[in-house]
Amino acid sequence: MKISLKRLDDAFNMEAVDEGGHIVQMDSSVENGGKNNGVRPMQMLLMGLGGCSAIDVAMILKKQRQELTDFRIEIDGEREKGKEPSIWEKVHIIFHLSGDIDPDKAARAVELSMTKYCSVAETLRRAGGDLTWETRVNG
Repeated sequence: MKISLKRLDDAFNMEAVDEGGHIVQMDSSVENGGKNNGVRPMQMLLMGLGGCSAIDVAMILKKQRQELTDFRIEIDGEREKGKEPSIWEKVHIIFHLSGDIDPDKAARAVELSMTKYCSVAETLRRAGGDLTWETRVNG
């Protein structure tokens, strides 16, 4: 896996491109000297967690012949206070799934993703992060 990164302005706006040509813009906040033209790198880590787990959950439910018609994830993260670097200390994820889905199968799919399959979750856990989650089916 190769990623290239280039600076776009005289501050902190960066453009990252993966091997497939997919582009993401990153920046810092105005308070930190950036121009707020992109996602913060630490926010991107939580986005990666959501994406990694979403793929796992959708695949597991599909294999179980569960009909997923809508899927949203909310992630709330809390970073260490007063430290540099400041890593994710607590992360809570809410999985919102809709469709003809057995709630027990949905909860098991989420648990498998968060404890066994999602590499981003394991990376955060090994860094000392406390990951918690809940699964909500059909509201």
